[in-house]
Amino acid sequence: MPAQDFSYPSQDGGSVHSVPISILADDPATRRQLCSDAEIAGFYPVSGASLVDALYEPHQALANCVLLHCGELGPLDCAALLDLDRRMRESGTAVIASVVPAALDDVFACIDQSHPEILVAPSRGDRLVALGRVMASRTSNRVQEGAASEDVLRQLTEQVGQLAAQLDRLTGGDRPVFRLESPTDDFRGADEAERRLIRSPRPPLPDPRLIRRIIAQRRARDKFFGPDLFADPAWDILLDLTAARAEHSRVSVTSLCIASGVPPTTGLRWISQMIEAGLLERIEDESDRRRAFIQLSDRAAEAMARYFAELGKDGKLLV
Repeated sequence: MPAQDFSYPSQDGGSVHSVPISILADDPATRRQLCSDAEIAGFYPVSGASLVDALYEPHQALANCVLLHCGELGPLDCAALLDLDRRMRESGTAVIASVVPAALDDVFACIDQSHPEILVAPSRGDRLVALGRVMASRTSNRVQEGAASEDVLRQLTEQVGQLAAQLDRLTGGDRPVFRLESPTDDFRGADEAERRLIRSPRPPLPDPRLIRRIIAQRRARDKFFGPDLFADPAWDILLDLTAARAEHSRVSVTSLCIASGVPPTTGLRWISQMIEAGLLERIEDESDRRRAFIQLSDRAAEAMARYFAELGKDGKLLV
């Protein structure tokens, strides 16, 4: 079914903007709004269609930037997104996806290869900011705000990535990897060389009820001081996934965004960055391609286990 408004004239009378962009949305009014926002940000909209139109008209080339909107998705919409994801990944397309909250899990599962920026129920201002970031990266290869956030993320991931090693040093002096102290009765017959190759066991994860109490205490602060003062999405995400791992339960991206304690779009950015840093892992639902779950990586799980084991010593307070 061909789109009714596949081509858009620019608002300034036909002058060509520096970067072309494709607009994908099911509702024609929404496409017109997205087109207007793209032009304000300096793009030149060259095509527009619904998601299903894009699936059935694969000959229509996508621009090197795509702005799409997803309402609640049906099976055909998900199939279209999976195909678009492949095409956008192969062409190196920059993708901004605006989604309603009910579609977040489906969109997150369907367009992961093209590394989209996902905006959850964004305001027009949110969309313009995202478009501005893409425009800046396409024209100058450097965005000051992006560079600053990358510096913050780099510092965070380095600190968390070193957590297990630091805790090993706290608990084992200068012996972060191997346990060299005298063996227990169970190992009295072992050869000395074999004993030196025995690795310190990882402590178990804490009782999930304890972690849930900590999370509840953190949320209680928000009632009295507001959520912004103590916002710490990376730690809230790690706490929630630690409890889920101990409970042997799965966590959807929507649930994890809520647990992060920040707006969903911000929570999504933290989740994506933590996946790239190797702290979290994305797990596909084998029974439903339209769903994906998030879990701790083994490295992050070990770091959290050692962290709680260290806090549990000598009656130290858990905060």
